[in-house]
Amino acid sequence: MRSTIHLLRLLCALPCLLPALPSLAADSDALRAAVARERARPAAPHFPRAAFLVRSATPVVALSPDGRQVAYLREQAGQRSLWLLPSDGGTPRRLLGRTDARQIGWSHDGRWLLLASPGQLFAVAAREQGGSRLVAPLGGREQRELLRIDPWYPAAVLLRERVPATLETPERWRLVRVDMQGRRTLLREDAQQLVDAAIDGSGRVAFIERVDGAALVFHRVDAARELHEVLRCAGLHRCAPLPLTDAQGRLLLRSDLGDGFEALRRLEPDGTLGMLEEDPRGEADLDTLALDPADGTPRIASYRSTVAANHAVDASARTALDKLQARYPRRNLDIALGATHWLVQEQASTLQGARWHVFDVHGGALRDILAFPPLSGRDGRPARWLPEAAMPRKIPLAWTASDGMRLHGFVWLPPGVDPAHLPLVVLVHGGPWNASRPDEFGGGSVQALANRGYAVFEPNFRGSTGLGRAYSMAAQGDFGNGRVQQDIVEGTLWLLAQGIGDAGRVGIVGASFGGYSTLLGVTFQPWLFKVGVATVPPADFAWTLRWVGRSTEALELARYVPFESWLAALSLDPRDAATMARLHAQSPLAHASRMDRPLLLFAGGEDRRVAIRGVLGYAARLKERGKDVSLLVDADAGHANADPLAREAQLYLIVLMLHRHLGGAAPEPPDPALRQYLARALRIAGSDLRAAGLAPSP
Repeated sequence: MRSTIHLLRLLCALPCLLPALPSLAADSDALRAAVARERARPAAPHFPRAAFLVRSATPVVALSPDGRQVAYLREQAGQRSLWLLPSDGGTPRRLLGRTDARQIGWSHDGRWLLLASPGQLFAVAAREQGGSRLVAPLGGREQRELLRIDPWYPAAVLLRERVPATLETPERWRLVRVDMQGRRTLLREDAQQLVDAAIDGSGRVAFIERVDGAALVFHRVDAARELHEVLRCAGLHRCAPLPLTDAQGRLLLRSDLGDGFEALRRLEPDGTLGMLEEDPRGEADLDTLALDPADGTPRIASYRSTVAANHAVDASARTALDKLQARYPRRNLDIALGATHWLVQEQASTLQGARWHVFDVHGGALRDILAFPPLSGRDGRPARWLPEAAMPRKIPLAWTASDGMRLHGFVWLPPGVDPAHLPLVVLVHGGPWNASRPDEFGGGSVQALANRGYAVFEPNFRGSTGLGRAYSMAAQGDFGNGRVQQDIVEGTLWLLAQGIGDAGRVGIVGASFGGYSTLLGVTFQPWLFKVGVATVPPADFAWTLRWVGRSTEALELARYVPFESWLAALSLDPRDAATMARLHAQSPLAHASRMDRPLLLFAGGEDRRVAIRGVLGYAARLKERGKDVSLLVDADAGHANADPLAREAQLYLIVLMLHRHLGGAAPEPPDPALRQYLARALRIAGSDLRAAGLAPSP
C-alpha cells in the first residue's frame, strides 16, 4: 500500500516538469552517457570508515616569486613545521621545527616568508640572512588583519586596522605598510571603514575602496591624497580590486556589476568598465586569478561551475597552460606562477587529497613533489590514500525547474552498479549562499556513502553562488517551504525520472542551511524523504536570522555592509515583520507535529551561528509529540566540528540511519573510544540508536 501511494505521489509531482521537457533532452542525454561510463567501471571494494577521514600532511604550500623555492607546512605527530624545497630538485630544509601558522606567503623580493597565525604575523628569513622576528600582532581591539603582502615594496605587508573610538575622538580606520623590521608607514587613515586598495607602479596608493552605508565605493587618490569617487557597488554587487594597477595606472577589478557573471574588468578614464576576461562557457563566475609575480598582471583565470576550467588571459601563459591541461585532463588545477617554475595543485573528485607538482616554464619538465602519506584522522599516524580507480566521479547535471529556470547540480554513483536500484541520498549544501563545486573530493563523507551503495545528489538550488548574479539572487527570500525547497524536490524527482535511484528509498542530509532543508523535507515532503540527518540546523530560519543579527556572527556573514541591509538586499529583511512571519509560518518548528520520519540531529555547544538553544528547543518539541528523534550535542563544537573523533562519530551515525531506512551497507561497529564519545554526546536516543545499543550516559 505504501509503495502504491508513493508512486501516485511521484506521478502527481512529475507534471510540474512537463513544460521543460524539450529543453531537458540534451541534459538527459549527457547524464545517460555519464551514467553508462560509471556503470561500465569495475565495482569498488568496501573500504573501512576511517579510510575516508584521512587528511593531508602538507596543509599549506606556497611558491616563491622567482619560482625557485616551495615553502610548505608539514604536520607530524600533532605539530606543524616549516620547510623549504628547491623547485628543481634537492633536499628540503627545515626552517622552523614548530609553528601554529595557518597561512604562509612570500615577500615580493622572495627573501622572507610570512607566517600568519590567529594572533600574530611572523617573518622568517628564507635565505639565511638572519633577522626573523614578529612583524605585527593580529586581531585585538584594533581588529588588525593582514590585507595582503605588499605587491610593490620588496619586503613589506599591508595591514588594515581599526582605531577604536574614545570619549574625544570617533572610530577611524587605517591602511598601514609594515616592513620586515616592524617599521610602520601610514598609507591612509579614514573616518569610513577601509576595505581594500590598489597600488600603482610607483608604490603609491592609487585607489581606495571604502564602505559607504550599504555600498562599497572606489575612490581615486590624487597626488594631494584627496579622494575622487569613481565607482559605486551597491545591491550586493561584488567588487574587489587587484593589488596593482595596470601600466597606465588604471584600476583592475573583479566585479559582477550588471546582472551577469563576476569577471575581470578595467575601470576606464571615462568611468566605464571594460571587460578583460569572462567565462568562455558563459556559465560561471570568475573563481581565482593567477597573477604575474613581477608586475601583478593577470595571466590565468579559473572557473568552477559544472566543470573546473582554466583559461589563459594572455598569450604568454597559453602554451604552458595547454601543456598542463593536456598532462592532467579533467582535473581541477590551481596554479601559482613564479618566474622559472609554476606550482600546480591537482585535485579531482576521485582523488583523495591534493597532489603537488612543479612545472619548469622554460624547459617544460614536470616534477611531482610533497608525496607524503596522509595522516589518519584520530592519531595522526601515516596512512594511505584511497585508490582513485575505486572512487566515484562527481557527475555534473542540469534540470529545468517548473518555473523555467535552469538549475545545476551533481550526482555521485558507485562504480559498476545499476543506479536504478540504488537508494538515493539528497545532500543539500549549507549557506545557503554557497555551492557544491566540481572536481573536489571534499571531506570524504560523500565517497563513503557511495562506497556503502548510495547514489548521492547535490543540488545547486537557486541562491547558490558561483553561477552568476542572476542565479545567486533568484531565491528572492523564498527560503521557507517555498521556491528553494521546491528546486531541491523537483531536482530529486527529475533525477529519479532519469532512472537514478529507487523512488521508495530516498533520504535527505545536510548541515546548516542544508540541515534546515532536511527538516523541511521530513516535515513537508515525507512522501519523498524516508529519513533525515540534520547537522546544526536552524529549525526556524526567521528566528535564526534575528539571533545572528544580535551576535558577532553578523560581522562574519556581512563583513562590510550592515547585516540588516545585506539581508534586505536578499529579500530577507529581519526588520520586515511580514517576511519574518512568513518564514516562521513555513518553518519546521511551527509544524513540528507534521514531522513524521526518523530524524537525527547534531548540534554544537559553542555554535555562534545556529544557537544551541534553538536546536534543543526543536528536539524537545519533537520529543514531547512522540516523534522518533535522536540528538547528539558536542559541547565543545562550534558551527563546524573538525575534531577527528567527532567526524567519525557523525559518519558512523549517518550510515547507521541510512542503512536502517534505505537499506545501504551497515556501518562497522564503533570501537570503545567511539562508543564512549557517543555516550557522552548523546542527549536523545531514538529507536534507531537504541536498536544499535547506544544510549546517553547517565
